[in-house]
Amino acid sequence: MTKAKLYEYRADLLLLTVAIAWGVTFLMVQEAIESTPVYAFLFFRFTLASILMFFIAYKFLKETNIQTVLYGVILGLFLFFAFATQTFGLAYTKSSIVAFITGLNVICVPFLAYFIFKDKVRRNVFIASLIAVFGLYLLTMSGKLTLGTGEFLTLICAFLFALQIIFTGKFSKQVNVYLLVLYQLITVSVLSLGFSLALDDTTFGIEYDYTFYKAVLVTAIFATVYAFLIQTYMQQFTTATKTAIIFTMEPVSASIYGYFVGGEILTSIQIFGAALIIVATLVSELQFKRKK
Repeated sequence: MTKAKLYEYRADLLLLTVAIAWGVTFLMVQEAIESTPVYAFLFFRFTLASILMFFIAYKFLKETNIQTVLYGVILGLFLFFAFATQTFGLAYTKSSIVAFITGLNVICVPFLAYFIFKDKVRRNVFIASLIAVFGLYLLTMSGKLTLGTGEFLTLICAFLFALQIIFTGKFSKQVNVYLLVLYQLITVSVLSLGFSLALDDTTFGIEYDYTFYKAVLVTAIFATVYAFLIQTYMQQFTTATKTAIIFTMEPVSASIYGYFVGGEILTSIQIFGAALIIVATLVSELQFKRKK
């Protein structure tokens, strides 16, 4: 096994932990926004994450340049509007439908990567994408799929997440990873504050209860600082399409967490769907040698 392939396997494994972190916090976010306005919640989450990331990236601040800040702002724009549309989608439709449509970015990524950067996608990776979508459908779809407000917002979210994944892979190879994550998180925090002050009923006069503190603290540390630092660093060693496939493990971990903690019931069809997503992740790792 070559060193490059070893780095790729390590990157894929760590990206899997990111998907698990997002899945576990999915239920926490849904509970938090029942009493906290969407943009206000995003502001507190990403502000705390920005502060933590500042201390992590402190020793690299002297390497800051216009390119790094610009790249961070671009990723922050993708990320902010993706999270905002997804979180609002949760307010209009079932979390299972939001999870499925968000996961459709696994199909968006290879096509966007090709049209924007002419990146070629290996056949097995594309097949894995299709398997993952089918698995997502079986795992998450517990209701009729219509194109309502929540579904439309989540479609936009899927498209934006796809762009964030693609451009993260490109930018992470050109600038300091720690600073790239820092400016990305700061951008989301600033935008969240602005939109909260303009659109939310309240930003600071909210109910500061256990549910709020738990959701903000856990999502800021594990689902934001850890997740985006690992994603940004590890995408240097793997492809955007494989990253998207691995991230389809998010609803799998969300379902497992909901089963053991939230008392949710998993049907045999859902379990089969989760198994297909795992199969898709394994298929994406296959390497075929061409015959001479």
